[in-house]
Amino acid sequence: MSERMTRSAGVPMLALGGLALLAALALPLWLDDFWLQTGLFAMAAVVGAIGLTLLVGVAGQLSLGHAFFIGVGAYTYTVLVGEPGERVLGLGLPPLLALVAAGAVAGMAGALFSPIAGRLRGIYLGLASLGLVFLGRHLWINLEDLTGGFNGRSVEPFAVPGFSFSNHDPDYLAVLGTEFDGLHRQWYLFLAVALLAAWFAYGVKSSRVGRALASVRDSEVAAASVGINVTTAKATVFTLSSVYAGVGGALMALAFSRIAPDSFGLLLSIDYLVMIVLGGVGSVAGASAGAVFVSVLPLVLAEYSAQLPFLSDVGSGGLDGATLSRLIYGAAIVAVLLFLRGGLAGGLDRLRQRLVAPTSKETVAS
Repeated sequence: MSERMTRSAGVPMLALGGLALLAALALPLWLDDFWLQTGLFAMAAVVGAIGLTLLVGVAGQLSLGHAFFIGVGAYTYTVLVGEPGERVLGLGLPPLLALVAAGAVAGMAGALFSPIAGRLRGIYLGLASLGLVFLGRHLWINLEDLTGGFNGRSVEPFAVPGFSFSNHDPDYLAVLGTEFDGLHRQWYLFLAVALLAAWFAYGVKSSRVGRALASVRDSEVAAASVGINVTTAKATVFTLSSVYAGVGGALMALAFSRIAPDSFGLLLSIDYLVMIVLGGVGSVAGASAGAVFVSVLPLVLAEYSAQLPFLSDVGSGGLDGATLSRLIYGAAIVAVLLFLRGGLAGGLDRLRQRLVAPTSKETVAS
């Protein structure tokens, strides 16, 4: 009977996921450039948020240094695909190789920090990782030959042999009468990476590794008593989270087409923590939903500020879209902590249980 209830509870979620995937595949046929660009930012944020929820939610390790690893991935990708001979260093490597390398280099940076991550937890790990953000800013500004310094550097578009995700090769591409330019093509690239990231994260959570990380989160003493190497487990998940951040940083660089040191400050780390808290700490789907909300809201408010009489232009001294979005984040966090424990994912789970409960009672009665 319990197996039947579990199956009946999972069917609506699978159907909902299938509909969401179909919608994501079809949206580029109707969206304009603003919404396509916004979608790219959101999907880049989804990848980074999934990595952070594995670290914070599944393993229970607080990190304020996520922006540093995002920056490592962004600059690694940009340097590797950059054209040789420019003012800044470029190696001219294939973009697909550079995307993989972005995750690998960020992962190696996380592995170098992992001896510290393996011995600290909670606020102490958070403060230690915070130093990485300030170290990163110093590097991004002063390594001018690599990063372009304070003004940053442009990012070469993604391409594979015979096909470019910009407006070239082919110069013209249409699907169902809609011309697919660079933004349309990148949409499907970003969607594929985000889906792969989510699929792998679900696999980690449901594996022996995921169960070991959950044991470490609940009680390090109990985890050690059943043979789990706590230090190794914490170092491993920190490295994995860094890989996710690096890939997300590479996507972020592609979405912006230009990167600068100010893009990878402390506020970015805080934004990612807000994403996973609002979505539900430890939930892959929740982190994805939180990432979409946090990344899309300020862009939408800035785009439509002229139609909203209570918003002012940036720098005018009034309430602008970016400030309003942060006020909304704060109010949303307070509301989640008070009324919606478990975030959006927890709320949806409780709603699903209420919807399934009447069906299960009818099944028992029959």
